Amino acid sequence: MLLSVAEAARLLQVDEKTVHNWIRKEGLTASKMSDQLRLNRVDLLEWATEHNIKVSPEIFAATLEEEGEPLPTLSEALEAGGIHYDVPGGDPPNVLREVVALLKLPPQVDPDFLLQVLLAREALGTTAIGNGIAIPHVRNPILLHVTAPLVTLCFLAQPIDFKALDSLPVQTLFTLVSPTVKTHLHLLAKLAYALRDERFQDVLRRRADAAEIMATIAGIEADLPKGNR
Repeated sequence: MLLSVAEAARLLQVDEKTVHNWIRKEGLTASKMSDQLRLNRVDLLEWATEHNIKVSPEIFAATLEEEGEPLPTLSEALEAGGIHYDVPGGDPPNVLREVVALLKLPPQVDPDFLLQVLLAREALGTTAIGNGIAIPHVRNPILLHVTAPLVTLCFLAQPIDFKALDSLPVQTLFTLVSPTVKTHLHLLAKLAYALRDERFQDVLRRRADAAEIMATIAGIEADLPKGNR
């Protein structure tokens, strides 16, 4: 799960000097191992997603799959999590409370605990990625002990200030709940990739119906190379 600066630069499609600059000045987390900087793949993806930086599809290549257990598609996880419209709430805590209430959680997951984890993650830094979109998620998926991943899409009843880097209020939330770090990484990467596709941006702007949104995601996934779906 650890990457060299050169590997991170390739996945972010920039030069190594840019990566070093992001580490020094922009909060990209890295640690030293044997006098070499190493970046955690999850940290890299979350940072890139939150800073609206394009990531190569290689970051969710088939090599990340659990041995003998294929990872879910984004459309499968969204089908499980559901799409909701006009979700109320006047600020991030109240919106997240409403979102948690909509999640199809297994009985062993305490909704109040999940809410606190989401709020704690938000306190570390906004999960807003710009263009009116935020992706609240737990920092450590295994804390929840869920057996299947969920991606829930919520269109908010009113724009909410999530302290986004572009200062735009958030109107669309994707909430990720995953059973493992690998699944979390896989789905976050797929979502980040889809959000850069004009077809997906269009259905989100229009708040299209669930069937059209699901068909759009399926089309985007179908366009990926077979090993990266």
